[in-house]
Amino acid sequence: MSPRAGTAGSHTLAFVESPVQLLNVLEWAHAHAPGVGLTLVVLSPLDPMTRGQLRRMSELAREEGHEVRWEEARGGAGAPFQTIGGLAGPLRRATRIVLGDPFSRYVQLMLTITRARDLVVVDDGTATMEFVGQLARGERLVRWHRKGGRRGPRDLILAPVSGVARRRLTPNGRSRVEVFSSMPVDDIPAGVTVSANSFAWTRKRFGPPRITRTADMVGTSLVETGVVDADAYVEAVRSLTKAHGATRYFAHRRESTEKLHRLAVETGLEIVRPELPLELIARRGPIGRTILSFPSTVVHTLPLALSGTEVRIAVCDINPAWLTENASPRAQGFLSNVTGTARDAHRLAAVSAAPAV
Repeated sequence: MSPRAGTAGSHTLAFVESPVQLLNVLEWAHAHAPGVGLTLVVLSPLDPMTRGQLRRMSELAREEGHEVRWEEARGGAGAPFQTIGGLAGPLRRATRIVLGDPFSRYVQLMLTITRARDLVVVDDGTATMEFVGQLARGERLVRWHRKGGRRGPRDLILAPVSGVARRRLTPNGRSRVEVFSSMPVDDIPAGVTVSANSFAWTRKRFGPPRITRTADMVGTSLVETGVVDADAYVEAVRSLTKAHGATRYFAHRRESTEKLHRLAVETGLEIVRPELPLELIARRGPIGRTILSFPSTVVHTLPLALSGTEVRIAVCDINPAWLTENASPRAQGFLSNVTGTARDAHRLAAVSAAPAV
């Protein structure tokens, strides 16, 4: 452990499954526990790009004085039992749990084991907005793009675990719940404390960036999650590229290789697979003077990470005609809320893509 770290690391246990979650744990630690080391448990996914970004983020966490525990949580049929068994002791000793994804079945199971009185939820992107709303309404925890879908056998089997997690994340006389977020959250449940993530650690640690004269585009996994039609998405990217002179496309870690190859061929964009979350990539630079994005977490986070620079963030709404027939009934409203609240908070420019043909 780094000499900068304190001695409370064994009492604060953080669970992350994505690079953005890990980044936001570092931001929370910087804002609320400066100089105190915590134990970061990485529940590693199988996706190679996500694993690579998590490895790089883990290096940064160690440099900040935190202990990192890497768990091959999905490494085979017996992996979940080994992971949970190995974490049972630390879970029972922890007095505070910091988590990045309250919708994760893994994390929900951890919440049934821990006795921690303090629970902190850090951003897992736009899902945080939905989590707070569901908690306030007393609903079961379901990711927004699955809302309205039929519950499968796995959902029914794990429903009791999800129910316990929801109760643990509801403040009462025995527990305190904090949401640390850069997202706008409405209908805050009684007893939940909300604190703002301003990306102060990111700005202190990196930059300011060198700014180029061109435009960059931020990719999204809305096609991969079944929300947006692939042909419509490619056409929208092509239209925006031509209109704004974009030269680079920063791929989302969940975007498929096939789709990215098609984008490169049909739009001429240079496809970039970032080794770190985009907030850090942008802050390190070089970065385009204009950043084009569809509804995404970054329309809320990049204005904060790039505060004080001349970079302009522009957002393109999702045309209802682009949605697939399998998209959740709530998809259009949720995505419109993501961009609308970002425009209100950060005065973002609005751009549009020509209709798909």
